[in-house]
Amino acid sequence: MHAEIYTDGVDEITVGGSIVRVDLVSLSPTERDANNAPKKVFRQRLIFSVESFANSVEVMQNALQGLVDAGAVRRNQPRQPTAMPHTGSSPERDMSDLNSPRSPNVSTNFR
Repeated sequence: MHAEIYTDGVDEITVGGSIVRVDLVSLSPTERDANNAPKKVFRQRLIFSVESFANSVEVMQNALQGLVDAGAVRRNQPRQPTAMPHTGSSPERDMSDLNSPRSPNVSTNFR
């Protein structure tokens, strides 16, 4: 018998040299954050070589495309950028970038 792992998502992806570490999380049934949403709890870490991680991403992209083609998943359309001229950094712009809607599974390494 092989052990199976359930995960609610990926919390963090860390690259160090030729090693990639992927932290899997589950949503806590009892712990809540300030917004009363379930807290993410670390469950397990996957450790890949860079080459095997790249291969795994390709396999997952192919699986995702199969789900899209079957109608099981619908991809969001990319948001169109607003045509406002940028005259340098402003507090309003910086805060809007930080508060933009993003998937909760986006690693802090890529924000």
